Formats: sequence, C-alpha cells, structure tokens
Amino acid sequence: MPETIALVDYGAGNLKSVENALRAAGAADIAVTADPATVLAADRIVLPGVGAFASCMGALTAIPGMVDALGEATLRRATPFLGICVGMQLMATLGREHGDHRGLGWIDGTVAHLEPGDSALKVPHMGWNDVTPLAARHPLIEPGEAYFLHSYAFTGTEVVAVTDHGGPVTAAIGRANLLGVQFHPEKSQAYGLAFLARFLAWKP
Repeated sequence: MPETIALVDYGAGNLKSVENALRAAGAADIAVTADPATVLAADRIVLPGVGAFASCMGALTAIPGMVDALGEATLRRATPFLGICVGMQLMATLGREHGDHRGLGWIDGTVAHLEPGDSALKVPHMGWNDVTPLAARHPLIEPGEAYFLHSYAFTGTEVVAVTDHGGPVTAAIGRANLLGVQFHPEKSQAYGLAFLARFLAWKP
C-alpha cells in the first residue's frame, strides 16, 4: 500500500508546485490538507511556506488543532517531516520578522534578517547556490546546487548544511525525523527531485 504524504495547506505555500515535484519524485498518494486528523494519519508530512514568518505562523495556528497534530505526529509518533523555506523557519523557537514571534519551537534557534558580510550582495538571497553538508552529515542532504529565495535566515542548533551569501547561511536543519530546508526543492530541478526522492524513502 503506498504511503500517504500530507502536504499541509494553510494558505501560505506554493502547494501545486510542491505537489507536482513530490509526484515527479515518486509520491503516489498526496493529501493536500488542512485537516489535523489527516496529518496525524499520514506516513510523511511536508510543510511548505512562502511569505513572512508571523503571517505563516498565524495562518498555521488559525487552523484548530493543526499545531497540536503536527506536534503529536512529529515529536511523539516520529513521523518523517520536511519543512520547506518558511516551513523550515517555523520549526525554530523565534522569528524576528516585523517583531518577535514564537515558532513551533522544535529546534532551538532564531530566524532573523539576512545580513551578508559583503554589502554588495543583495537581499533577498535569490537564485542558485551551493548546498554544503556539514561534517555531521545528514543522510538526505547531498552537496550540489539548489534554488534559494529568502530574506531571513535561521541561526541556532541542529544545522546540517549551509550555503554562502557573504558568509555561511543555514541551508538545512534537522534532528531525528525532522528536516527543514531553506532552499526550494520544487524549483531545484534534478537536485531537488533527487532530494525529494530521498525524503520519500527515508526511514529515520
């Protein structure tokens, strides 16, 4: 029986592009859902995200039971979880976009405005850039080039890969069954599809 992928619909992600990429990577049963019960029943969970930290967190918490369902599934049932872009950032303790806002608090860290060491570099960080795994390599993160589009970046614990934009910038965070990526796998062509295929086969 094919695994069910819950692609969380909270009005803050490019859902169709992510769904199409997951299908291209081999997913057969994808539930695009705002239903906490469907999230709890899924074999894998994907949380996309586009926009500001506070508005995304607000949209997620506005769905009755969704934050609790995500916590139950990921932290207690160890369901494999992938956060993409702002979906990754929401895993952090705190977001500092337009004030201080609590995140899901799954991984200790702060999301703050990106400040490149080279003032000639533009923000947002947009386009193709290297993904460099750190020494404690995550099984899903391979070196290569991926597509980034963000003005805020994560700083904290559990960083498993970086990119460079006037200094090291977090490209991925992860622990146990939790993984978040700052890049957009759905826009990263062959690299992104290979990454998603690894996520679909992942047994943390």
